[in-house]
Amino acid sequence: MKSQNPESSKIVGQTAATGFQVGVRRTMPITPEQAWAFLTSSEGAKLWLGHVSNLTFSEGETFTSSDGISGQFRVVKPFQQFRLKWSMKEWEKPSTLQIRLISDKPDRTTISFHQENLDHMNTREQMKLHWEEVLNEIRQNVSMMERE
Repeated sequence: MKSQNPESSKIVGQTAATGFQVGVRRTMPITPEQAWAFLTSSEGAKLWLGHVSNLTFSEGETFTSSDGISGQFRVVKPFQQFRLKWSMKEWEKPSTLQIRLISDKPDRTTISFHQENLDHMNTREQMKLHWEEVLNEIRQNVSMMERE
């Protein structure tokens, strides 16, 4: 009888210490400054935080959206990165969300969403679909900005 390879039983996205994680990224034809400006606009923030009034995007700031998303900003590096606690109202514990803006060309920026401390593989799949949809919405908005 063959012994089972321990790697074959590993579930996609599961980490040894922090539950489940997921990452989704897309490259857009915009500068990091344009990406940051959109993500921090009311229209852009609505996509990844829900409807929140009067956000200043500062470290330590907490928020709760009318969509049931809550959290706290831990790291805010303009034009580069957000790191925050992020949770939906039905979750028992918050996840950690990182948004990075990666650019090696002045007119192209990769927007990366990485989320960890997710409680289950189903939550991971749900968030993978969610962040893909957010990036699709951002892309549509970027396309409209290009036409103006």
